Amino acid sequence: MDPSIRKIAFTLNGQKVSAQVESHINLVDLLRRFNLDGARESCGQGLCGCCTVLVDGVAVSGCLTLAQLVDGKSLTTVEGLDASGALSVVQQAFIDEGAFQCGFCTPGFVLMTHQLLETNADPDEHEIRDYLAGNLCRCAAYPEIIRAVKTAGDRMRAIST
Repeated sequence: MDPSIRKIAFTLNGQKVSAQVESHINLVDLLRRFNLDGARESCGQGLCGCCTVLVDGVAVSGCLTLAQLVDGKSLTTVEGLDASGALSVVQQAFIDEGAFQCGFCTPGFVLMTHQLLETNADPDEHEIRDYLAGNLCRCAAYPEIIRAVKTAGDRMRAIST
């Protein structure tokens, strides 16, 4: 077997999976092998957030993360947020608030919002903007994104009470 190819095993959106990966393959390319295209490579430099994936609950840039590094880890993509068959609270809030235009950046914003609300269920606008600063929306849907984060937070707090 080619020494640059390694078998890895990981949990992907709640399912145990494995793959043979070359040493140069990044996380976005690996996800394509599983027909997941929510994480999108845009800038290729980890600056725009379009390729965001949660690895063990922490957001990473899928374009910069080598696939071999997720061996033994748990990955969540935007597709995995609706594992029960229904949209997550965050996904629904983005739809309800029209927090997207072209939608290219939306998966990254949704995952970052999910991560933010896991740690801070009631962020103010400054905290939201600061937390999402690594995600770029070229269509400038920022006011709607801020509203979606606030709406999702309100709904999550209402569910937990």
